[in-house]
Amino acid sequence: MIRVAIVGANGRMGTVMTEGLPTFADIAVVALVDITSRGENVHASLSALDAATIDVVVDFSSAEGAATSLAWCHENQVAAVIGATGIDAGVLSTLISENDHVVVAANFSIGAVLAERFAAIAAPHFAAVEVIELHHDAKVDAPSGTSLSTAAAIADARQSAGKPRILDPTSRIVVEGARGAEVAEGIRIHSVRLPGLVAHEEILFGNPYEGMTIRHDSYDRRSFVAGVALAVRKVRERKGLTIGIGTLV
Repeated sequence: MIRVAIVGANGRMGTVMTEGLPTFADIAVVALVDITSRGENVHASLSALDAATIDVVVDFSSAEGAATSLAWCHENQVAAVIGATGIDAGVLSTLISENDHVVVAANFSIGAVLAERFAAIAAPHFAAVEVIELHHDAKVDAPSGTSLSTAAAIADARQSAGKPRILDPTSRIVVEGARGAEVAEGIRIHSVRLPGLVAHEEILFGNPYEGMTIRHDSYDRRSFVAGVALAVRKVRERKGLTIGIGTLV
């Protein structure tokens, strides 16, 4: 049985994980942590816990909260699965040693991981590609970590195949930002924020006379539970930092 502590337990994702992870026979949620300490048996910090009773910390709090969790996990030799977004790569490098066991992922949807993998396969075969990411209106960052990861995978695949940087054919910008954000290798990302959405991504490929779209939809936050459970099972087998769950699927 893998004993899990959930940090950010009162948040949207924390609540989903608190309800969803115990449905797996090999996972037990043994502690809840939230800075608000609101609710029965919810601790204000990991420091209130006995590290010997925790196998894996699952953190869906904030970038600052995740940094605190990583420091505690390093000190107490506890594995960590981090879903909080916006963590600076430089901060990660200072908090995680080669002997730690940490998975950090922007998206725990197995379908989203596969969409990225399919996009990387397709990338060398098309002249151009753009990414549209669509999320709920409470998401504070743009573009999403998932879309940035997708764009990076596509860019790497194109570079490995010797494909040139994608050039924007637009010659006149009427409204600044209309063409989205240009990221790696000229790939553009467009961010949509609307009430009613959860997490969605479209990857649009174009060639002369043909096109292809890869789309993934998470209709409910419960779609992320299986990916988190996978990371919880695998994290202690991997030393150092693992970015994303792509190599776990």
